[in-house]
Amino acid sequence: MSRGQVWFDDAAGPLVRPYAVTRGRTHSQQTQLEMITLVVALHPPDHPALARMNPEHAEIITRCQRPTSVAEISAGLRLPMSVVKILISDLIERQLVIFRAAATPDLHVLQAVINGIRRL
Repeated sequence: MSRGQVWFDDAAGPLVRPYAVTRGRTHSQQTQLEMITLVVALHPPDHPALARMNPEHAEIITRCQRPTSVAEISAGLRLPMSVVKILISDLIERQLVIFRAAATPDLHVLQAVINGIRRL
């Protein structure tokens, strides 16, 4: 490569951005956050306290004005779920959002429902 030439690889995609968004963190403090966990913002998107946060955090607040799953947030932001969990964890620590872990169905109850349907 000659001097003054800029190297760029289109096929590589956004490799650094998720790492930069989380400031190098790879794990969330909230281990209870799963794909189906619902997140709700505690403030409107125009709240003064939200003006100083980075764009990804602000976008999560905007998207979570109604209960929104972690998977929906991840898809909407076009960021990996692991990155979104870290960002949501930040907002939980700042008390800007709350979450409710979705109940996982009991396998015995599901089996009883299936057996009941088969008897019909």
